[in-house]
Amino acid sequence: MAITLKTLGKLAMLAISMLSATLLAADAAAQTSKPIEARNVVLVHGAWADGSSWTEVIARLQAAGLHVTAVQNPLTSLADSVAATRRALVLQDGPTVLVAHSWGGTVISETGMDRRSRRLSM
Repeated sequence: MAITLKTLGKLAMLAISMLSATLLAADAAAQTSKPIEARNVVLVHGAWADGSSWTEVIARLQAAGLHVTAVQNPLTSLADSVAATRRALVLQDGPTVLVAHSWGGTVISETGMDRRSRRLSM
């Protein structure tokens, strides 16, 4: 299954929307507290792609001033892909939004429990 530029554009807009919501949302329990700001986005590809499938999305997110990392998952096993994503997450400086396509959703569901991730987008 090929990923079209139109699909990648939609994913980019979804990631930007999620990040905007993160930056602008107030905690319902503490209306006066400042929302957590995520300036990092980690992109996780699906089973029939690789990290380069995010090229158009990366350009758009970087143009918006975000630090973006595309994980190159080995696709040898769920554990290996989770480990690769965790390695990328550890390198982030501050809160991070994890974004995935297809199989990557399974990967970030496992990885998303990391304290550095603030939002998941599948």
